[in-house]
Amino acid sequence: MAKNNWFLKWPALRQVASGDPAGLGESAMTERTRSLKPRTAEADKVVGSVCPYCGVGCGQKVYVKDGKILDIEGDYDSPISEGCLCPKGSATMQLVTGTHRTMNVLYRRPYGKKWEKIPLKQAMDMVADRVKQTRDETWEEQHEKGHPLRRTLGIAHLGGATLDNEENYLIKKLFTALGMVQVENQARI
Repeated sequence: MAKNNWFLKWPALRQVASGDPAGLGESAMTERTRSLKPRTAEADKVVGSVCPYCGVGCGQKVYVKDGKILDIEGDYDSPISEGCLCPKGSATMQLVTGTHRTMNVLYRRPYGKKWEKIPLKQAMDMVADRVKQTRDETWEEQHEKGHPLRRTLGIAHLGGATLDNEENYLIKKLFTALGMVQVENQARI
């Protein structure tokens, strides 16, 4: 910028001088804004996904670099959401990468008075052991008249409304294979 054009460092004056009254062209640019680029530009790959929050199933694009999520945006190719996300869907990145995310489980031992933190893997193993134990203890192979039952009434499942049709299908297949007959979903209640 020449010394006699010192006034052009002011954006409003640049707009007038360049004939850009709306300030949408070059007159709105600064050295900083010229160097800006979207954080998704450095992504190694883009993975299609579905928002986990409700049953609508809005499409999302997950931008990944070096195995870590850079950003999550709405998928404009999704016939359901056409690139739009609600406030919860827009905050999905925080669900995955937020420092407030709980990585442990609170567990209170039988007859215990205090909660203790245990690792998620340990909690999952405890749940699996208890499901197997309950299934084994309550298994009904056949009816008293000899009709085959192959079921357990000792375990039930109530799914949440955030699950989509595919997840519900797989859950139903899993629990039916375990012999559970009491499988329900919150969306129907």
